[in-house]
Amino acid sequence: MRAHPPDGDAAPMPVIKGATGGSGRRCYEIRVRGPIGPTIMQAFPSLTATPSGHDTLLTGSLPDQSALYGVINQLEALGLQLLEIRRPKSDGAEPDQIT
Repeated sequence: MRAHPPDGDAAPMPVIKGATGGSGRRCYEIRVRGPIGPTIMQAFPSLTATPSGHDTLLTGSLPDQSALYGVINQLEALGLQLLEIRRPKSDGAEPDQIT
């Protein structure tokens, strides 16, 4: 078995700010199929649910991209169908559509 070479010449990896999608919280609109009750909403404490026709619109701010992926994974684990993710623009322009 070979050992790893000593770390004497290895340069440290640089730290990249915003590597998880930028700095600061970002607001998201997440549309899922069907209604979401208060029990399931406990899985999403940072989001607010609003009925929108036959769907539910989850809105709120998340600290980074990994938190967004956490919400997506939680939706999948709960068997909810993700329809759309948007980041509304603050200047009144059209929102960015992510999915």
